[in-house]
Amino acid sequence: MSGAAQQNRKGGMTHPTTRQAQSGAAGRDGQAVPDRPQAQPAGPEKTYFNRLAAGRFSIHRCEDCTRAIFYPRNVSPHCGSMQLEWFDPSGLGTVYATTVVHRKPEQGGNYNVCLVDLDEGIRLMSRVAGIAPQDVRIGARVRAQVETVADVPQLVFFQEQAG
Repeated sequence: MSGAAQQNRKGGMTHPTTRQAQSGAAGRDGQAVPDRPQAQPAGPEKTYFNRLAAGRFSIHRCEDCTRAIFYPRNVSPHCGSMQLEWFDPSGLGTVYATTVVHRKPEQGGNYNVCLVDLDEGIRLMSRVAGIAPQDVRIGARVRAQVETVADVPQLVFFQEQAG
């Protein structure tokens, strides 16, 4: 995996090697933007993606204020402590917000993008898989799962079954 983490078209995190490869971007004159290598993940971000590649969803918890932290970082945004530890959250959460991104079928079809509040107290962006994009509802209980798509690990959510 190379490049900076970015949200891909399916709502998961990817590591494109170039801006052009990700977006098909063109400059002001209509010419393609030349390939530019992106920065490699380092520090806590690298650890996060390595754990995802191993099939583990892990986040930080501050040892001083005990609050969960996401996105990976070196300092607690809550209390300023640098005493952070990795832990595997339950993965259970609630859909806070959702939208449907509409695309032509030949471009992969529609998909949803959602914000999920994990039970541990963090909010993150992802997608809910396994149901039609328009059927994802605010307040739905979901569970995180690491999936690999095109050799890239992604964190997606699946709706919890009632009962």
